[in-house]
Amino acid sequence: MTAEMRKAKLARLCAIEGFDDVNDLFAESISDSTCPAICCNPANPDCDYIAEMEPDQDQGWCEACDAGTLVSGLVLGGLI
Repeated sequence: MTAEMRKAKLARLCAIEGFDDVNDLFAESISDSTCPAICCNPANPDCDYIAEMEPDQDQGWCEACDAGTLVSGLVLGGLI
């Protein structure tokens, strides 16, 4: 995944989840057992399926794409 796609998906995740910016997402997720994750399927870049996943998740199951393409916000942001 390109850095540009990571940045775009992280911004989309924040917007959908209602965070003002990535720092708010990081602050809420860093000490929690789950973190919002968004689909990063290169075959379906418009998929914005979101689910709560483990903070270090980088291959979570996307119900919409039927693939292991969910990536947590903390992974997208490079914190994990």
